[in-house]
Formats: sequence, structure tokens, C-alpha cells
Amino acid sequence: MATTRELLNQAKSQIREIEPAEAEARLDGAAVLDVREPDEYEQGAIPGAVHIPRGFLEFQVEGRIPDKSKPVLVYCAVGARSAFAAKTLVDIGYKDVASIMGGFNRWKDEGRPWSTPKTLTPDQRNRYQRHLLLPEVGEKGQLRLLESKVLLLGAGGLGSPAALYLAAAGVGKIGIVDMDVVDSSNLQRQVLHNLDRVGERKVDSAKKTLSAMNPDVDVVTYDVRLGADNVLDIIDGYDVVVDGTDNFPTRYLLNDASLVKRIPVVHGSIFRFEGQVTVFDPYNGPCYRCMIPEPPPAELAPSCAEAGVLGVLCGIVGSLQASEAVKLLLGLGDSLAGRLLAYDALEQSFRTFKVRRDPACPACGDDAGEIVIAEYDQYCLPHAVLPVG
Repeated sequence: MATTRELLNQAKSQIREIEPAEAEARLDGAAVLDVREPDEYEQGAIPGAVHIPRGFLEFQVEGRIPDKSKPVLVYCAVGARSAFAAKTLVDIGYKDVASIMGGFNRWKDEGRPWSTPKTLTPDQRNRYQRHLLLPEVGEKGQLRLLESKVLLLGAGGLGSPAALYLAAAGVGKIGIVDMDVVDSSNLQRQVLHNLDRVGERKVDSAKKTLSAMNPDVDVVTYDVRLGADNVLDIIDGYDVVVDGTDNFPTRYLLNDASLVKRIPVVHGSIFRFEGQVTVFDPYNGPCYRCMIPEPPPAELAPSCAEAGVLGVLCGIVGSLQASEAVKLLLGLGDSLAGRLLAYDALEQSFRTFKVRRDPACPACGDDAGEIVIAEYDQYCLPHAVLPVG
């Protein structure tokens, strides 16, 4: 039976080892793989390295480094584990693999670039474990979520499920704009609130729920009416806005402000048993004015307070909004920019419609003038002035 030393020598005889100086010269064109344990990695690493502990290498590397033709530089602490790891990579089809001689200890001793990486705490690893198992998310994506900022317009029917799932996902900062109070009639669909909080400000109730769910999340409340005088200041600095309003003045106001600040908006709307979701990505797709140049007549746009809404529908549409927001934050998949997703709860069907950017749009068109942030009270219908739900 071979000894560990013999197995190591055998592995080294079948791979290529390179000096740290050569590895540093190849950093720009190669994937760097750190196979040390998490506690070692947290103390310092080569900048940009993909961290996969040696014990998980076979299960995770193809998801984390999918291009097997790309050069891979592997390192551990002193060059032993990386030799075994390099041999494994060659065996599963990676074409250009090299182990860095002397590992991170020698790299650091020679004064080569390294940094202390941002990492998840043990509690966070446990909390977000299912995300970490997804190669498309992983620790890097989860850290990005923890550094992200999402603004929710409304803590009602759509804002409630969206907020719950964004907080559960670990979005680091969630802003909530709402100037209403919790009413018992809200509880059929606004799942952020409960009977004990009837009469409380919705933003305060929402903050209690989200903070209790995930202490990683900083919940910032805006107990104000969103208007032309404050919209630019409120949305400034957020990565994504989730729109849960159902009145045209706010939607047009938000559209213009998001174009000025170039912040994508995840739009949702509900009515009786039907819902819609889309994404307005400034200048990369249509804006709200491209889709709805003018508000429909009042008789064609009754509010949920008049026509009713299935409570579960709010959860479905709000969750879809949260999903789109997470995709935008992580740069995953295809967003709904340029597409309108329509859901019918009675038919249990989804349909997707194309929404094209209007070259003549007065807000984002080719010849659009300077955007003026103004109130649109002329569009304010008596029955459509409250947040969705």
C-alpha cells in the first residue's frame, strides 16, 4: 500500500508545477483556484481566486469554472493539496492546469499580491446554504446580495411577499416607502402585517417583520408620500426598485426618476384574478411610458378596493417581482425587460408578451428632451390612489 508521500510524489509526476513568479504573470488570463479550508481562506487569499475546499472539488468545480479550456492555477497552503487537486482537474478534462509551488505561504512570503477576502460567517453559511449550493450564486453571489440595496414602493399586497423573500434571500438593505397604516382589511393579502399591528404605521410593521426574519438586513423606512420633491433623493443609491403601487401618477413619476438615475424597476400589477410583471431597464429596454403612453379612462381602471383581488394572487406576483430583483442583482438569466408576463389564476396560465421600446417615447426615445420630474395629478383617479392591495 502506497504512503501519503508516495501518492503525493506520484501526483506531482503527473501534473505541472510552476513558480509563484510565473503564476503571477499568468493571473490575468487564468482562473485561480484556492483549495484550502474556509478558515485558511478567510485569513488571506490571492485576489479573485475561486475558493473550493479540496473535499468539495469534484462536486463543485465544473459549476464554478465551467470552461475546461481556460488555464487553471491551483494553490493550497504549501503545495501538497493543490497537487492532488491539479491531478483531479486533469482527470476530469481540464486542459491547462498548474499547481503553484510552495502554495499561499510562499506566495505571501515573497510579497506577492494578496488580500483578506470578504466571507460569510458560520451563521450566514448555514442560513444561505441552499444558495451556496447553486453554482450560479455561491458565496460570491451571496456576498453580492448582502451588499445590494433594493427599494420597495408599498408595503401592501405586492410589497409584502416581495419584501419577505428579498429579506430571506439576504439583500443587505431594503428600503420601504409607504405612508399608510395597517387595517384589518389588509390582512387577507398583506402578509407583512398581523392583527396585533392594526393601526400601526405600515413601514414600522414591515420593519419589525423583516428584522425578526433576518438580522443581516438593514431595513430603512420612508413614511412619506412619494412625490416630485423627494423621489430622486429616495431612490438614489438603490440598485433596483420594486414597484408595488397602483396609481398612474406614482408610476409615471417613478418611471421618469428611474430614467434620470438609471435604476431598473421591477413593475407588478394585480386585478381580481390576474397579474402582470415586467422590468423597466433604463435605456436597455422599454420604459413605462413606452408600454402605457397615456393612462386609460377611469372606467377601465377600477382599483382593487372596488373590484376585489384574490389574496393569493398578491403572493404569486410579489414573489415573481422578488425573483426578478434577485436576478438583476446577480446578473442571472434573462430579465423580463422587453417582456410582459401575464398570469391568470383562474386558468392557471402564464403568457408572455413582447414590449418594444418606442423610438418616439417622450421620456426615453431617441429625440427625447431633458426629463422634468413633475407631479401628474391630472392622472390621479379617485379610485386608484392607494398602494396595490
